[in-house]
Amino acid sequence: MALLASTIPTEVGLRLLLCPLTSNIVTRTACCTIGIGLPVYSTFKAIENKNRNEQEKWLLYWAVYGSFSLVEVLSDKFLYWCPFYYHIKFAFLVWLQLPSGYGSKYLYAKHLRPFLLKHQAKVDQLLNFLSHEIEKFVSNHQGEIQLVKAVVLRCAMTANQMVKDITNPGQPHGQSTIGGPNTQMSVQSQDSGSDTDSDTAN
Repeated sequence: MALLASTIPTEVGLRLLLCPLTSNIVTRTACCTIGIGLPVYSTFKAIENKNRNEQEKWLLYWAVYGSFSLVEVLSDKFLYWCPFYYHIKFAFLVWLQLPSGYGSKYLYAKHLRPFLLKHQAKVDQLLNFLSHEIEKFVSNHQGEIQLVKAVVLRCAMTANQMVKDITNPGQPHGQSTIGGPNTQMSVQSQDSGSDTDSDTAN
């Protein structure tokens, strides 16, 4: 009975994921979880445990996954109409991480590495050109960048103050704290004025 109860959620999950009529929301969520969430945590563990084999494994995965994502972005208009595309993508992401096959290692060694070695000089030249153009753009627009930075900082401070006002409605604002001495000075001036009037009357 316990075995049956444990297999029911798994069977339901697989049917929900692999059903042709399933909404893309389920398959996209599964792809995001398998393709990004799990690898991020596994990479974190590999770094913290200083496991060189695991670090190399996940470096290869991220190289292949980044290349796949680039191709996906460029061909999104065509892939969107492909039947069962997200189901195929889910199976592909699982295959990349399977310990038995190490699909990411296979694709890197057979396709990605030879391609990058062949075009390495052109890629380096392009990256150097883009880096130079970015530095030139930043140096020529320092005033605009500083203005945007100031606006973003002001918006962040305003949003932070709004969050504080919502979470702590009873806490006095900074303006009331600044205005405290002025209020005290006005009260003291009124007291001194009343003392002068009383002395004149006497």
